[in-house]
Amino acid sequence: MMIQQLPETLINQIAAGEVIERPASAAKELIENAIDAGATRIEIATAGGGKTLLRISDNGMGMDARDLELAVRRHCTSKLKTSLDDIKSLGFRGEALPSIGSVARLNITSRQADSATACQISVEGGKVSGVRPAAGNIGTVVEVRDLFFATPARLKFLKTERAEAAAITEMVKRMAIAFPQIRFVLSGSDRSTLELGATGDNHLARIAQVLGADFRDNAIALDALREDVHLGGFAGVPTFNRGNSAHQYAFVNGRPVQDKLVLSAIRGAYAETVPFGRYPVAVLALTLDPAFVDVNVHPAKSDVRFRDPGLVRGLIVGGIREALAREGDRSSTAGAGAMLRAFRPGGSAAGFQRTAPAASWSMDTSPSRPITGWQAPSPDLTGRGMAEGGQGHFHSMTAPTARAEAVISQPVPEVTPAGQFRLGAARAQVHANYIVSQTEDGLVIVDQHAAHERLVFEDMRKALTGRRLPSQGLLIPEIVDLPEEDCDRLMDHAANLDRLGLAIERFGPGAIAVRETPSMLGEVNVMGLLRQLADEIAEWDTADGLFAKLEHVAATMACHGSVRSGRVLRPEEMNALLRKMEDTPGSGQCNHGRPTYVELKLADIERLFGRS
Repeated sequence: MMIQQLPETLINQIAAGEVIERPASAAKELIENAIDAGATRIEIATAGGGKTLLRISDNGMGMDARDLELAVRRHCTSKLKTSLDDIKSLGFRGEALPSIGSVARLNITSRQADSATACQISVEGGKVSGVRPAAGNIGTVVEVRDLFFATPARLKFLKTERAEAAAITEMVKRMAIAFPQIRFVLSGSDRSTLELGATGDNHLARIAQVLGADFRDNAIALDALREDVHLGGFAGVPTFNRGNSAHQYAFVNGRPVQDKLVLSAIRGAYAETVPFGRYPVAVLALTLDPAFVDVNVHPAKSDVRFRDPGLVRGLIVGGIREALAREGDRSSTAGAGAMLRAFRPGGSAAGFQRTAPAASWSMDTSPSRPITGWQAPSPDLTGRGMAEGGQGHFHSMTAPTARAEAVISQPVPEVTPAGQFRLGAARAQVHANYIVSQTEDGLVIVDQHAAHERLVFEDMRKALTGRRLPSQGLLIPEIVDLPEEDCDRLMDHAANLDRLGLAIERFGPGAIAVRETPSMLGEVNVMGLLRQLADEIAEWDTADGLFAKLEHVAATMACHGSVRSGRVLRPEEMNALLRKMEDTPGSGQCNHGRPTYVELKLADIERLFGRS
């Protein structure tokens, strides 16, 4: 068989298989073109989930007749000159329009500001018509009809109209978060209209438009810098979580990406703070030199490759954890909202919403603050010993009756001013498990077991990073056979592993000798542990997996070593627990991600009784 060059139309259809996977992919490419053209208003109209109609209108700089003729040719672009090391635009490959035109009916109408009339060009199944004059406003209108009519096989793999329409909506939301200065309008016969007004440089206001106003109340600003890589954006408090990862957004130099390294780093940052099966809400913005990131990994441009993935992952994990530590014991406002709904007849809490002042997308390059100092709490929160017979300190406030179910401890004498501390002063213990505290403008209800569990775990976590962990020496070193490249990777991280109690040595070109293992892990599968660490280092250039295992053990130990539910506490012990919570980062949720306390403002309580 002789080698021959493929026809141009077939080449474009092959490229379309990678660039245009579904209607949302086509919409993304066209919106990126509009943004690169300097548009401040972008309108998207769809029908049939984008399969029947997809129209993108913008008020950008527009194109003349020559530009239109070149725009539908493959690898023609105004955004790339000679190098891939300095890509500052969203599009640069010059494949989107010819790919769309090869599998659909494409019509482009564009007009520049200094032109009296617009120009129009059409492409149908790869066949290009000549440029002709037309009527049109300043900017560009791209209309795509009957997507994939020229490739029926691809059409069969599309999902339902509702699913395709939802994918377009999600894509528009991501672009809107990245560019708050642009007004987006999404409408069509297959959807309700979504209008996102421009918010200028106020990213938090735009994020609230997309994720809901409650994100504003539960967002923590991110600001971290490491070797000229900056992390900005906002992270939700751990107790403000969702049932899937759809509310996690990442942007690299303003480009929306769905990169597995970033998603993995988010999971690592929230480890031991979010319940299993739940996902934190986060909007991350990474800014770095374009030469240090490769956006030309895939034609869809949704994946990127960092020159130093370990640095980026460490920046994300450290930046989020520093922000969570900075906020201390802050918990989600959702807990108070749920309590209010429970108190209201019919479970309705309509009209209740606490609004926080808007914050800008911080780009300050202040270094992250280190977290230092720790002291493990003793079982007696006051340091004097908690006797099992402590119940003698309290008596029931109410005489037992036939229908009495709640047991409330004796009120705590008001020796501590309620307004002196953030979590107030303990006033009572309910059901020998919940501490009721009075604050200056409301009350706080604390789950004593969950709160103390978190305090113990945080002290153990700091111990993990403060000194070399105790290790268990093996009577006979265990020899693990590994590929030579895996041995090299492990030895490159031998010093960090030794600090965690795992002592390894090279034993020939293709083997590792393990002499000590972390005591916290007890009996451990050494071969499995080393293979897992080698795989992790190969993928992420980091050996954090061992630290994660040790943290999991610490969390289990903290759960079993903390104050148990049903244990009556003395007044000074309850107040000591509250003070420790105020000083401990992340104390707003336990190791399993559940909230440790809920707070009700006095105004909300009065509203329940119709007093305001």
